[in-house]
Amino acid sequence: MNMAEARERFGREAATTRRFLERIPDQNLVWRPHPKSFTAGGLAGHLVECVGWAESVFGADELDFDPATYRPVEATSVSRLLEAFDAKVAAGRQAMATASDGDLSRLWRMMVRGKVHFERSKAAVFSDFTIDHVIHHRGQLSVYLRLLDVPVPGAYGPSADEGG
Repeated sequence: MNMAEARERFGREAATTRRFLERIPDQNLVWRPHPKSFTAGGLAGHLVECVGWAESVFGADELDFDPATYRPVEATSVSRLLEAFDAKVAAGRQAMATASDGDLSRLWRMMVRGKVHFERSKAAVFSDFTIDHVIHHRGQLSVYLRLLDVPVPGAYGPSADEGG
């Protein structure tokens, strides 16, 4: 993967994910399919966080995470959720705009309260924490939408609800 491909993939997956987020009914943000599952709003908020990893990876060489101060993105309405999503996507695009192909092989560190948790290439972290993470949770969101009887948008072609 080079930076042009990374930018294109980020844009494509973000646009697809936004279509899924748009479908969540406001009244179902607190719904969850099982007691151990995210609420629909919690899952959607986590998708906002996932696209936010692009800025974290390409905007710096490390992130020092403190669980004590972490506050998950809370979806109080779909319109606010989409605003937060769009802001994270824009920040990710901006951070990626100045990144070079050489930056993909640079090391990036995830720290927890100052202690190195792992160190991997930016390409690997971007792929795992942003792209793959978004795809995974968007798949979960598709099941939530189906269970709520909300038409599921297509991701890589039309869905059964779009004549696929």
